Amino acid sequence: MPNSALLQKVVDHLQLYTHPLLAFSARENEGVIEVLIDLKNSTVAVHTYVLKLHPRDLDHPQFAWHLQRQLYDGLHDYFIEMFTRTPQDRDGDPGGKDRATPAGEGTQD
Repeated sequence: MPNSALLQKVVDHLQLYTHPLLAFSARENEGVIEVLIDLKNSTVAVHTYVLKLHPRDLDHPQFAWHLQRQLYDGLHDYFIEMFTRTPQDRDGDPGGKDRATPAGEGTQD
């Protein structure tokens, strides 16, 4: 099946999903079909999550179930990546600038 037909297959299937917070779309990028997950109506800058589909999953007889599993796994990853701070951050610095320096790697005063 040509990539344009595979892309249309994914687009058609994504139209079966409606979510109040997320928008789903698909594109072909360098011969790979990608699912894009975007946050709708966001008031903060949030990246687009890109889920690359493996050709064997696109041709699988249970394509719909494979896509759903990958989509749900991708949603989990996407929401985890949205954290701006976690307990692993030190001193409340989400960029990690104030993280402790490992022993022996500090600067001399």
